Amino acid sequence: MANPFDDPDATYLVLVNDEGQYSLWPSFVEVPEGWHVAHAQAPRQVCVDYIDENWTDMRPKSLIAASEAA
Repeated sequence: MANPFDDPDATYLVLVNDEGQYSLWPSFVEVPEGWHVAHAQAPRQVCVDYIDENWTDMRPKSLIAASEAA
């Protein structure tokens, strides 16, 4: 079986967790606990573009907060 995260013809979701981390997620796979949908089902490239535009700081929110408090 091919990797479902690499299928250019599949549809995907964009997920985000409480730390503000994003994930490309195959639309046929159940959303894991602790994650919610940030972008509805769309072609792979649309979702990748969304992540590129919105996840501009790779640091988890807790690390950003700790850095700003220091």
